Amino acid sequence: MASSSKSIGTYDVFLSFRGEVRNNFVSHLYRVLVQNGIHTFRESEELRKGDNISMLMEAIEESCIAIIVFSKDYASSWWCLQELAKIMECKEQKGLTVLPVFYKVDPNEVRKGRTSYAEGLAKLSKHEKNLKEMERWKEALLNAGSLSGWTLNDGDDESKLIQKIVKDISTRLCQTPLDVAEHPVGIESRVVKLKSMLNLTSKCDVLMVGLWGQGGIGKTTLAKALYNATFRQFEGSSFLADVRKNSKGTRVLAALQEILLNDILLPEERLEVPTVDGGINQIQHRLRRKRVLVILDDVDHLNQLRALAGKANWFGAGSRILVTTRDSHLLTPRIDEDHVYEVETLDNSDAHELLSKHAFPLHHNLKIRADLVDGVPDHAKGLPLALEVLGSFLCNRRQDEWESVLGSLSRIPKKDINDVLKISYDGLEANEKEIFLHIACFFKGWEFCHVKKVLEGCDLTAVIGLQILIERSSIKTESKSGKIQMHDLIQLMGKDIVNQECDDPWRRSRLWLYEDVLDVLSRDMGDCDVKAIALEPPMPLKISIGRDAFTKLRRLRLLILRNVSFQGPVCLSNSLRWFEWPGAPGIPEFSSGPNKLLGLDMRGGTMTVMPKPLEQNWHLQN
Repeated sequence: MASSSKSIGTYDVFLSFRGEVRNNFVSHLYRVLVQNGIHTFRESEELRKGDNISMLMEAIEESCIAIIVFSKDYASSWWCLQELAKIMECKEQKGLTVLPVFYKVDPNEVRKGRTSYAEGLAKLSKHEKNLKEMERWKEALLNAGSLSGWTLNDGDDESKLIQKIVKDISTRLCQTPLDVAEHPVGIESRVVKLKSMLNLTSKCDVLMVGLWGQGGIGKTTLAKALYNATFRQFEGSSFLADVRKNSKGTRVLAALQEILLNDILLPEERLEVPTVDGGINQIQHRLRRKRVLVILDDVDHLNQLRALAGKANWFGAGSRILVTTRDSHLLTPRIDEDHVYEVETLDNSDAHELLSKHAFPLHHNLKIRADLVDGVPDHAKGLPLALEVLGSFLCNRRQDEWESVLGSLSRIPKKDINDVLKISYDGLEANEKEIFLHIACFFKGWEFCHVKKVLEGCDLTAVIGLQILIERSSIKTESKSGKIQMHDLIQLMGKDIVNQECDDPWRRSRLWLYEDVLDVLSRDMGDCDVKAIALEPPMPLKISIGRDAFTKLRRLRLLILRNVSFQGPVCLSNSLRWFEWPGAPGIPEFSSGPNKLLGLDMRGGTMTVMPKPLEQNWHLQN
C-alpha cells in the first residue's frame, strides 16, 4: 500500500457530457471548478478525433469524483456511453463518487431509456459492433439515473446550480485520504485480507469488524490504509482517531458523536450534540438509511462503543464499522470471532525493509556491519513501532554508535516505545498489574498451568487475571507447549516499571538480578519492600549470607531459587506463600509464628521429611 498521497488521484473531477452542452453549461461549470482550485478533466474534441479512448479511461480511473451531465442527446454518443460504463465500473470497484446532473431531461428518461434516450440507443444498435455493449450501456444508464444528483429544467438559474455543484464538490473533497505512514511496509497484503473480511461487495447487512493487537503493532496504520482504499465506496465516512484518549468524560464522548455525524453528513451548518443520549438518537435517526464507513480507532471501553456504534441498525444496509483495540474482550459482545482480525508482527523480510527505510535514506553513505543491522530486528521482534523508532534514531549514526545503542537495548528501553507499550499496563486493575509484573520479571517461558498455581498461591486471582492479559495482547500461550510468552519489548517494559520504583533494590517489589539480591540479603536494615525474588543464574552459584538474611524480608511472598546453594543454613520468613528450590541440599528452616506457605517445590533435593510447621498447609510439587 502506498502512502496516502498516492491514493488522492490525478484529477479531482472528471466531466462526462455530450457536445451539445460543451459551450454553455459545461463550459461555465468547468471554469468555476477550476477557479475554486478543483483539478478537473474535460476532454477536448481533438482527443475524440484522435480516437484515443484509452486516455479517457485512464483519466476516469485517476479521478476522485465523476460528474455526468445527462443532456437530451447523451445516449446517442458511443463515446459518452463508453465513458458512462467505465465510470459506473469504477464506482463499484474503486469507490469513485458519481454525481449526475439531469440537464433538461427527466431522470426517468435516463433510468428507463425513454424518448430521446431510447432513440439514441436504437440508432447505435444498428451497428453490429455495438450490440454486445448494449446491455452494459443500459445497465449503466439505469444505475447512474437512479443516483442522487441535480436536475435543471427550462427556466432554472444555471449559475445558482453551478454554485451548488461546486460547493458540494468542495465539501466532498475535504474528505481526503489519511496520512498512513512514511514507509507503510507490509501493509498492502494486510489491507487485501481485511477487505476480504469486510465483504465490500455485499450491500445487504451491516458488518462490524475488529482489529486487535498489542500497542505499536500497526493497528492504526492498517486502519488508515483500509480507510483510504475504501472510503469512496460509501455514501459517507468517518475515521475517529484516538478514541481512548479523546473520550475522557461524557461531554467528550458527545463531541466524538458530533464529529462522526458531521464527517458523514457534511451539513452546510455544523450539527451540535449536547449530550451522549442525544447523540445516540441523532446517529440512529440520521444515519440509518446511509451506507457508511466508520472506523473507531483505539477503543478501550464499552461505553465508547455504546455511544458511537451501539447497534448495527443505527446504520444503513451495506455499512461497515471497524474497531481497533488492544482488548479483544471489548469486541466479543458485538463481533463474532470470524470478524476479528489479529494484527501480527512483521516477518523478518518486512522488518528488515522497514528498518532500512528509516535507518538508511537514499542519501545515506555510511557503511554499517551486517551483524549490527541484523541486531535491531532481532531486538524489535517484528514490532513496527520499535523498528521505526530505532531506525530513525540510528539514521546517519556511525558504526560505533550502533554498537553502543545495541549494547544498551536489552537493558534500557527506548522511551518512545515504552510510552506506547505502557498504555496497556496503565489500564489494568491492581490484580492484573501484579500478575503482569510477575510474568515480565519471572515467568516468561514457563508452563501456563504451573504459573497459575504459583499466582494463586501468592493470593492473586489468576484465572481471570491471565485471561485479561491474553485479551489485552500482553501475553500469549503457545498452543503446543502450553508455555506463556511475552514480546521481548513488553517484558523489558515490565522490568523497567519495577526498576523505576526506586534506585535502591531494597525498595523495589521484585528482584531477579544476582547483584540486587545479594545487595538486599547482605544488608542489616529495617523494613524491606521486596515481595518476590527469582534467582536463576546460568551456572551453579554458592552464596554466602547470614542465617537470618531472608527473615528480614517480611513482605516476601514468592521465592524461587534455581542453580543456587548457600554456605550454611538459611531461615525463611513465615510470610512466604510460595517457595521453589529444586535440588535443595537440605531442609529449610522457617521463622517462628504461624506459617503461610501454600506451595513448596524441592524436587531433586535431599529433603525426606516435611517440617512439622508446614504439614497442614503445603502443596508439594512432584
